[in-house]
Amino acid sequence: MIRPIAHSRIILRRPAEPATPADAVLGQDLLDTLAAHADECVGMAANMIGVSKAVIVFHDESRGKDMLMYNPRITQQTGPYETVEGCLSLPGQRDVTRYRCITVEYDDENFRHRTARYEGYTAQIIQHEVDHCAGVLV
Repeated sequence: MIRPIAHSRIILRRPAEPATPADAVLGQDLLDTLAAHADECVGMAANMIGVSKAVIVFHDESRGKDMLMYNPRITQQTGPYETVEGCLSLPGQRDVTRYRCITVEYDDENFRHRTARYEGYTAQIIQHEVDHCAGVLV
């Protein structure tokens, strides 16, 4: 189901609680909402649709499809660089530091633990969405 985008800084600043298998519908709602905003957005976190759970979705350029992660945690990052980012939930753009390569531990759509390495723009998107899970506004 496509959900409305949250713009409240109070909601967006709230750190996410861990996701559980009961949150599978939330994951699908995020995928549906991302697809509905594909012309203006490449990633979303659950708090962007008003739910404080650690769930993110993003477009993975290397696979050419949207991906879902529950409870993502960046465990390694290398190659810092400065960039400018915007967010569907907030007006304007902000300067941020990101990393060219990251390793992420997460639970997949079946809640199996996974570890994956990402580079480039996909890594940047994941970092932005993981910040959302921590209540960090960009």
